[in-house]
Amino acid sequence: MLQHAIKEWAVACQALAQGKQGVILRKGGIAEASGEFKVEYKQFWLYPTYLHQERDGIKADAVPLLEEALAHRPPSGTVRLSHFAEVETVYHVKELYDALKLAGLHIWSDATIESRFNYRRPGLHVLAVRVFQAREPTELSETDAYVGCKSWVELDQALSTGGAKPVLNDGAFRDVLGTLDLLLEPPAYA
Repeated sequence: MLQHAIKEWAVACQALAQGKQGVILRKGGIAEASGEFKVEYKQFWLYPTYLHQERDGIKADAVPLLEEALAHRPPSGTVRLSHFAEVETVYHVKELYDALKLAGLHIWSDATIESRFNYRRPGLHVLAVRVFQAREPTELSETDAYVGCKSWVELDQALSTGGAKPVLNDGAFRDVLGTLDLLLEPPAYA
């Protein structure tokens, strides 16, 4: 059972759900309590958002994922949760060059990475996550507590993760972790 979710562009959730992305790159939302992102939970639902999502913010080859995410968008006022993630390791990237080296692990454009990296103070959190597909999607009413530019949402109820299946098999996920270890300094924590 999980009761917390992380808000992320719907297109990034789509990429994570299809195994085309194995990392979540975070800076933090405008409404973050401390103004900085913190990994508050090691397991969480992926909460697709459509605010701030832009075609120019992703790589050209990810546009079909954006179109797919938009085509399957739930009705206004509804949140559809179908995948959750488990954090394996967390890196704190302190150089833009290092953030740009991760291009093969996500769908964001270089301009988006640079913008997020430089927002407020330089740096970016990289979460290596194992994504799981729930047995069936759950739809919830979007409450006032869920809206806003924040990373974490506490859901009104805990949702079952029973019967979930990993998106990537063990070998493919180890490949993601191995690539991160080659490209970045040792993780901030595991």
